Amino acid sequence: MSKSLNHLLQDVRIWQGHKPQKHASPAEHTGYQVLDNQLGGLGWPKGALSECLLDSCGIGELHLVLPLMQKVARQGKTIFWLNPPHTPYAPALARAGVNTDQLVLVQTHDSADFLWTLENCLRSPVTGLVMAWPGKLATRDIRRLQLASEAGNNVCILFRERRQAEQHSPAALRLELIPGEHQDLKINILKRRGSWPGQRCTLALGHRAGIQASDPTGVIQGPWSQDGAT
Repeated sequence: MSKSLNHLLQDVRIWQGHKPQKHASPAEHTGYQVLDNQLGGLGWPKGALSECLLDSCGIGELHLVLPLMQKVARQGKTIFWLNPPHTPYAPALARAGVNTDQLVLVQTHDSADFLWTLENCLRSPVTGLVMAWPGKLATRDIRRLQLASEAGNNVCILFRERRQAEQHSPAALRLELIPGEHQDLKINILKRRGSWPGQRCTLALGHRAGIQASDPTGVIQGPWSQDGAT
């Protein structure tokens, strides 16, 4: 085998389906061992795009990313929120151990502005994590973002509509998120670099949201008196 061909086959972006990946791509653990196990013991890939595909926001997707936010903030790296559907609640993030001084919220007005901003966030040396809600993206735009992510070598998570799972994407990791019936989150791995897709797991998130598993109503009790007195 020629030297150049052998070098090409060692590239982590070349998937050889008949053999396991020899060199693990750099990644950040998700903070959930059951999910990391399904991701080959790795987690969120660095220098590559990840996609979380879901039908609606507020099903636990931020709890999924919370351990990574905590780690990135401790490292003194910046966490960019780009076009989130709701304003992040800073007191809750602070209580969860995320240094809010490391958070930057950006809202853009059109798709061109969004792509330019996201690309520059990904290339910035201060960036540790980018979370973005892009809406509709053309495949060529995702390729452009993938190149920017490779240049910055940080973690980028795109939250997209679940129906966009049918669109071809160069993202290294694609997760389908489905809410469970007991404050849990079902995760189906649609794509992961270097291995077959199809793995799945369920994360219990009720304890993170302050909901007791024994409470079938899922109602969070307030600090007021139970007898109605103020």
